[in-house]
Amino acid sequence: MNNEELAAQLCRMVILNSSFLIHHLHRGFIQLFPSENIRSKYWSHPYGRLQSYTHTEYDKHRHAGYRSVAQAKRIVDAGGEYVRLTAQGIKEAENLMNINAGLRRDGYMVPLVADIHFNPKVADVAAQYVEKVRINPGNYVDAARTFKHLEYTDEEYAQELQKIHDRFVPFLNICKENHTAIRIGVNHGSLSDRIMSRYGDTPEGMVESCMEFLRICVKEDFTDVVISIKASNTVVMVKTVRLLAAVMEKEGMQFPLHLGVTEAGDGEDGRIKSALGIGALLADGLGDTIRVSLSEAPEAEIPVARKLVDYIM
Repeated sequence: MNNEELAAQLCRMVILNSSFLIHHLHRGFIQLFPSENIRSKYWSHPYGRLQSYTHTEYDKHRHAGYRSVAQAKRIVDAGGEYVRLTAQGIKEAENLMNINAGLRRDGYMVPLVADIHFNPKVADVAAQYVEKVRINPGNYVDAARTFKHLEYTDEEYAQELQKIHDRFVPFLNICKENHTAIRIGVNHGSLSDRIMSRYGDTPEGMVESCMEFLRICVKEDFTDVVISIKASNTVVMVKTVRLLAAVMEKEGMQFPLHLGVTEAGDGEDGRIKSALGIGALLADGLGDTIRVSLSEAPEAEIPVARKLVDYIM
């Protein structure tokens, strides 16, 4: 049995046995898969769309993005339906235009997703050249994490939320003008000092980090939104996504979810962690797009993701 078959078999175990427990990744017995299957409550698509993430460096040669284009093509040829690329600065964001054009010229119409951290101005530029922009609430406006405990009065906390609103709304307007979707992508490892100080390193803090941005989207009537809320700890990832779904329902929201386990690894370990985390949530009926994050060539992620999804259909 190869690695892909192993992951798919594990996912099949998840679906067939909803009380399946795992303890070899974490101490003690932790129930990942509830006794009640809630697929009918949330499931709205026949299967999760598959994506992967390029990891080429910025192409200095003529700024044409040749290596990124080539890697994106390999992802699509393997069955990928979205391609995500990082853009660290303005020049990389502007280069997305060349990458997009290079793919379209060769008949590759795959939607592109720009991954942005630390600099809202880069997100503004990227939104003009790709189909979706991912921003990280932990570092979009908040200062880089210092791991210091900061105390906020309610008034000071409200002022920080207003800063987010004032910077985020112009970005949403750019996205509206260019028909660009966004992904609000929370990472367990990059929660801001502000969130950590009030909520701690908890699923509740991760969910609130997402909801702060999502509430602004709703207020501004911007609905082209996908949400991801990831952790490298599989149990934390599953618990947090379920909590997010419950909080959205409580606030009358329903937005697509992107699923993935951060830095799952390679070989059997990466496939097992992804099968457990993604498989548990797909069995719940949660998840519209997925990425199996492996420390391998990005095109190697797609067959694993396909195996997992095929067991849900």
